[in-house]
Amino acid sequence: MRHLNVFMTRSITMSTLLALIGGCSAGSKREGAYVDHLPLPADTMLTKMIEPGVYGGRFVIGATAGPKTFNSLMGNETSTTDVTQRLFSALTDIDYVTQDDIGVLAKSWETSTDGLTTTFHLRRGAAFSDGHPITSADMMFSFDVVMDPELHPSMQDGLTIDGVPATYSAPDSFTFVVHTTKADALILAHTGSVNIMPKHKLEAAYKAGQFASAYGTDTPPESLVTSGAFRVKSYVPDQQVVLARNPYWLGVDAKGQRLPYLDELVFLVAKDQNVAALKFHAGELDGLDNVKPEDYKAFTDNQQKEGFTLHDVGPSFNTNFFWFNLNRVKEAKDGRRIGEPYVSAAQYSWFSDKRFRQAMSMAVDREGIIRGPFYGFAFKNWSTMTSGNKKWFDPELTGLDYNPSEAKRLLASMGMKDTNGDGFLEDAKGRPVQFTMITNGDNKLRTDMINLVKDDLAKVGIKMIPSPLDFNTMITKVRSDFSYEAALLGLGSAVPSDPGMGQNVWKSSGLTHYWNIKQAKPETPEEARVDQLMAQNILTQDIGVRKQTWREVMQIVNDQCWLVWLPSQQMKLPVRSRFGNIQPSPMPHRILWNADRIFRKPSK
Repeated sequence: MRHLNVFMTRSITMSTLLALIGGCSAGSKREGAYVDHLPLPADTMLTKMIEPGVYGGRFVIGATAGPKTFNSLMGNETSTTDVTQRLFSALTDIDYVTQDDIGVLAKSWETSTDGLTTTFHLRRGAAFSDGHPITSADMMFSFDVVMDPELHPSMQDGLTIDGVPATYSAPDSFTFVVHTTKADALILAHTGSVNIMPKHKLEAAYKAGQFASAYGTDTPPESLVTSGAFRVKSYVPDQQVVLARNPYWLGVDAKGQRLPYLDELVFLVAKDQNVAALKFHAGELDGLDNVKPEDYKAFTDNQQKEGFTLHDVGPSFNTNFFWFNLNRVKEAKDGRRIGEPYVSAAQYSWFSDKRFRQAMSMAVDREGIIRGPFYGFAFKNWSTMTSGNKKWFDPELTGLDYNPSEAKRLLASMGMKDTNGDGFLEDAKGRPVQFTMITNGDNKLRTDMINLVKDDLAKVGIKMIPSPLDFNTMITKVRSDFSYEAALLGLGSAVPSDPGMGQNVWKSSGLTHYWNIKQAKPETPEEARVDQLMAQNILTQDIGVRKQTWREVMQIVNDQCWLVWLPSQQMKLPVRSRFGNIQPSPMPHRILWNADRIFRKPSK
C-alpha cells in the first residue's frame, strides 16, 4: 500500500503538469486490455468476489492527506495505512464479508494442541513486485523488524504476552513457525497484522539502523518493492499517489485470471472534506469514504443524475475523542530532563488529576454535537467497539456524560475559581486554567466538534484554544515530539475489529497509548490493571471471559477519562455505479478493502 520525482521543480513543463492533473479525472480513459505474460505461481490464491471482472481502467479515491511513508511496518496513521495496505500483504487476512480467516502468503496453517505453536505453510511461487521470490526469510526479516525494541512498531504489542515477546523460526524456505509462551486467542490476527516487506531490499537499511526512515515518501517509486496486489507507479506530494498492479501477484479469480483488474488505483488528495465532496460531484473521484453528514442529502439527491450509489454501511467502527498530554521525557535531549512533563508544570498538575479529566467529560454536550455537525447521523459512544460491531458492542457500557453542574463542583474541589471575574477559572495558585487543543484541520467534522467543545468548556470556566493542523504534522506531535497540550482525534477500527487487536492502545507500553506512550512499566495502578486484563483477554477462547475482561478495561478507562469520548458517525459512502465488486464495509478501508477485485464495467 514510474519515475516521477516526488519534488515538483520548475523544470516540469506546463503540459506535463496539465497531464498530471488531467490524468486524475475519474475513469476518464479505459486502457487497452491488459495481457498477463507471466506464469502464475504454483500456489495461487483463489479470491472470492461477487463476479469475475475484466482488465482495465482506473479507480480514483478521495483522500484529505497523503501518506507519511510507504513503510508499512512503521506507518500507523490512516493517511499512510490506506495506501500501504494495498501495497503489502501478510501471512493471513480476514474475509470482510464472512469474518473468516483466510490465507494470503500462507496457504495453510495449523496450531498445536496446547495453542502455543502455529506453523504456517507458505505459497510456492509467491513473489514481490520485482519478481524476487517471497520465502520464509522475508517472514523472519519482517518479524525481526516488528519485534525490535528500539523500533517498536505498533504490531509488537499484539505479539507480546505478559511482557514476553513471541518467538519464531523458519525450518525451511516455505515454513514459518510462531511460538508464544501462552495460548493467544488472536494469534492469526496478530501475525496477520505484520505486512511482509522485502529482505533483499531493506536488510541493509535495517542493519544500519535506518529502517524507520526507509521507504520514505522521497524514495523513487521504482525502488519501492511490494508484496501486495499493487505497487507505486508515481507520487506527487500533497496531490496524488498512483498505484499500478503488481504483475507477480498471486491472487486469481474463478476463471484463473490474475488480479488485480484495475490498471491504476489513484489516491487523489483534496485539501479537506469540502473540497473532496466538490471533486466527487465534479466527476474527479470514483469513491469517497470520508463524507460529512451535512452532505448526505446532496449525495442522496444526485445519485441517478451523477451515476453513483450512496451506500449506507451503518454505524462507523471509527471513534472520536480528545485527551490530555501526560507524556513525560523518557530520554534527556533538547534541554529536557528525564521525567519532566512535556506540558507546563501547571497543566500537568491539572491533567494528571482524574477530577479535571472527569469534569471535562461532563462539560461536553454530546447531544448538541449530534444535532450540530452530525445533523443527527451519529450516536453516543463509550468504547472503541461501537454499536456497528454486533459481536463486541456493549450497550450497558457508559461514561461520564453531560453534567455541567457536577463538572463545576469537581473543578472547585481542585481549588479552581474565577478570581478576576473574567468568566474563566484560575487554579489554587492563581494561574489561568487554559490549554490549546490540536486536531486535524482537513476534517471539517472535527474542526466543528472542537469549536463546540471549546464553547462547552467555556461554560464551566475553562479556556480552550482550538489549533487545527495538517494531519501528518499532528501525528508527529502526538506520537513523536509530544509538543502539544491536548488533542482531538480518534481511532480507526482494527481488522478484525476485536478488543485484543487494540493492545497497542490500551497496554501502557503501547505506541498508541496516546495520553502516555510507551511506558517502561505501568505508571499508575489503573494502567497496571488494564495491562493484566488485556493479557487475560487474549489468553482464552471463552467469549464470556473475553467480554467480561473487556468491559472492565473500558470501565477503568471511562472512570479515569484518559479518553473523553465524542459521538461516532453513521456512515454513508458514495461510489460510482460503473464499477463492479463494490462491497463497502464499516471496517477500514471501507471502500478499498477488496481493491484487487474492483473492476470497471465494460461500456454498453
